[in-house]
Amino acid sequence: MRVFLAIGIVLMTLARTDAAEPLIVAHRGASADAPENTLPAFKLAFRQGADAIEGDFRLTADGQIVCIHDADTKRVAGAKLVVAKSTLQQLRTLDVGLWRGVQFKGTTIPTFAEVLAVVPAGKLIYVEVKGPATMVPRLLEEIGRSGLRNEQVVLIAFDAGVIRAAKDKAPQLKGCWLSGFEKDGWGRVTPSLKTILATLKQTGANGFSSSHEIISEPVVRRIQKEGYEYHVWTVDDLNVAKRFRRWGAGSITTNVPAYIKKGISPIRSR
Repeated sequence: MRVFLAIGIVLMTLARTDAAEPLIVAHRGASADAPENTLPAFKLAFRQGADAIEGDFRLTADGQIVCIHDADTKRVAGAKLVVAKSTLQQLRTLDVGLWRGVQFKGTTIPTFAEVLAVVPAGKLIYVEVKGPATMVPRLLEEIGRSGLRNEQVVLIAFDAGVIRAAKDKAPQLKGCWLSGFEKDGWGRVTPSLKTILATLKQTGANGFSSSHEIISEPVVRRIQKEGYEYHVWTVDDLNVAKRFRRWGAGSITTNVPAYIKKGISPIRSR
């Protein structure tokens, strides 16, 4: 009897561990191995076992949504075009893959619709909105046309107004507010826990997503206690990833999804 009880306890423990596993989110795709925010990077991330991809999205001069982090193309293309002042056709003339290797030569900036199309069943996309709240209706149109299930899409933004607009128009979609942390000479940290909780309440966000620096376990636990999810970025160090796993992070965003996924959860990855 005691043997069966012991086995049962072990199985229950394993089940709880597996249930608590954070999603591994590929930051701009598998960006350590492929050009960031491109279809090759996103497809590779899923081949590497990522649970989700994260991409940055901006509006062009002709009202199209494209996937690029910076406000201009200089860093990833060598030539500078300001995204908000350029048409999709103009942006498509640039090669954003060659800087990562000749094998990626000819890679172009993808549209939001093209990125949504590579998300497989059972996988997720974290959509970082790099623009004003006025982008939200266009984003929602594309998401609606994509055929993805509501639970496959998470909207994230540093602009709290974007999250508020998204939750107002599409409460069925998950939305998380993003923020890094700063500490002044007196050790005061901003944003404070009070500000975080107030912002989450005001925006209707489902959770808070932060950089891994400075934040402490008591802050994470308080956010969770108040009924919100907690997510962390951008973690490429396995020990740091394991720490946030212990703290109950809902997801860990990383440039190296294969490495983090394999190292963080041996049970799940078998």
